[in-house]
Amino acid sequence: MASRIRILVVDDELIIRESIVGWIKKAGHEVDAAESGHRALQMIGGDHYDLIFLDIKMPDLSGLEVLKHIKAHHPQCLVVMITAYGSVETAVEAMKSGAGDYLMKPFEPEELTLIVEKMLHQKRLIDENVLLRDQIDTRLRCQDLLGSSPPMQRLFSMIEEVSTVESPVLLQGETGTGKELVAKAIHAKSNRRYGPFIPINCGSFTETLLESELFGHEIGSFTGATRARKGRLEMARGGTLFLDEIAEIPPKMQVDLLRVLEEKKFQKVGGSREISVDFRLISATHRTLTKEMERGSFRQDLYFRLNVIEINVPPLRERREDIPLLAHHFLERFRQETNKPVTGIRENALVLLQTYDWPGNVRELQNAIERAVVLAKDEVIKQEDFGFLCRLSGQEIPMSLQEMEKQHIEQILRFCQWNISKASKILEVNRTTLHNKIKKYGLRKSDHL
Repeated sequence: MASRIRILVVDDELIIRESIVGWIKKAGHEVDAAESGHRALQMIGGDHYDLIFLDIKMPDLSGLEVLKHIKAHHPQCLVVMITAYGSVETAVEAMKSGAGDYLMKPFEPEELTLIVEKMLHQKRLIDENVLLRDQIDTRLRCQDLLGSSPPMQRLFSMIEEVSTVESPVLLQGETGTGKELVAKAIHAKSNRRYGPFIPINCGSFTETLLESELFGHEIGSFTGATRARKGRLEMARGGTLFLDEIAEIPPKMQVDLLRVLEEKKFQKVGGSREISVDFRLISATHRTLTKEMERGSFRQDLYFRLNVIEINVPPLRERREDIPLLAHHFLERFRQETNKPVTGIRENALVLLQTYDWPGNVRELQNAIERAVVLAKDEVIKQEDFGFLCRLSGQEIPMSLQEMEKQHIEQILRFCQWNISKASKILEVNRTTLHNKIKKYGLRKSDHL
């Protein structure tokens, strides 16, 4: 056989017990035996078995009583009931209680072999299902959603709370803050995590294409519709539908979407059949929907339907203490992807990353780290590897080396709130040298208060 399993044979008849044990050993499996229900429970409690052959009628505990214990405490264990001809109805009852099959006395070795092979195949399916679920759980972990700052701790707390309910969630936040990652995290922690997570960016399609993407279409419903197609609403059945940039949905489709949310039914484009759907809705936008409502571009009734639970995703500039953690996380990813021996980021470079305002938020930081890794000439990323950030922020490049040094020291002192020990460590100079530089350039703490 392809693999070995551990088997326990429970029967009060010695001949039956020894016959089954002998045949199973010839098949190459590990096998133990118990002469009673009580002895079986002792052995099951102290060891692991993949398959148990269990006699229905025994003098102390019946097979059904032992079966109930097994299913309550070892649900992954497979059980085959051993029964006499007159107890078939009891065996069927046992199967309803969780037994995988039954073996009728008297039986031939071939029957036993077939049942063992059937149970072995069933065990493989169970193991594969457990492995698949573990892989799904691993894939759904949002590894880029990192942070230990107070804003992120509040966000993580909200994710935990809303994942246990089915109410619609509206994510508000600037572009690049990771709203889709938050949506995935909610899905991954919910009871729907083994269902599909279906995202769609509502701003990426024209009105006609968006309608087809959401609702699907029938053949011939519009020019080019040569075959029927499922929409995202139907694909999300049993899972989560994530509508990004929800403010981009045109007025007519807002009405249609509201109807779906209220009735849980819709029709495909060009179709007449009602299709029932079951999904959890998470939507997101970087716009302020209340302002869009005032302009008349977003329906008030749809807003209140979407905004049962609102979560604000903080911009990166409001959680600067998370930047080193994110930077090193992205560094490790791109180091592996590019196969470059870049092992770290200098502290003064991290200071630059923490002082930059990041209008593109985490997405911009990710791109900056990728660019620095690709272009880095050394094993450690230096501050000058992020020189493009100064150009993006509109900072003028100093005309002389001394002016550049002055500006840099001034920036570090401001960042450290004039903590000389901390600043000298970042600048990689001793305290005396730093004091001399401060005096040389006429820098004063009062200028930055």
